[in-house]
Amino acid sequence: MDHVAIMKKSWGLLPKILSGKKTIESRWYKNRSAPWGKIMAGDTVYFKNSGEKVTVKAEVTKVLQFENLNQKKIKSVLLEYGERDGIDDISLYYDLFKDKKYCLLIFLCNAQEIEPLEISKNGYGSMAAWISDYQFFPVAKK
Repeated sequence: MDHVAIMKKSWGLLPKILSGKKTIESRWYKNRSAPWGKIMAGDTVYFKNSGEKVTVKAEVTKVLQFENLNQKKIKSVLLEYGERDGIDDISLYYDLFKDKKYCLLIFLCNAQEIEPLEISKNGYGSMAAWISDYQFFPVAKK
């Protein structure tokens, strides 16, 4: 299955994925949300910065799902996996995630830059930060 992950450009994560510094993509939620229960080893994740084209893809090797999180468990996940998630400042990210109840850790390999692809989020919602089972079709130019 193909997925599209939309990233915050200001966090500078795409270069970390390409360099191999970031080998885990994490998603933290208050409620279960895509790709919870939809992503597995062997899938492909395409990455794009918000407002830009898809420029990176990687293969999924493993997925861990954590639920019923509390602040102690969140700290534990960040300490164990944070460095591979490209997190330099655990305390900053702890503050962002401390009230989340669900966490997905998506282990990545074979990250590579690809020819820029434009996608359409029609039907997925303009605020969607993750799209599962994305079908790549040519997007009409505006």
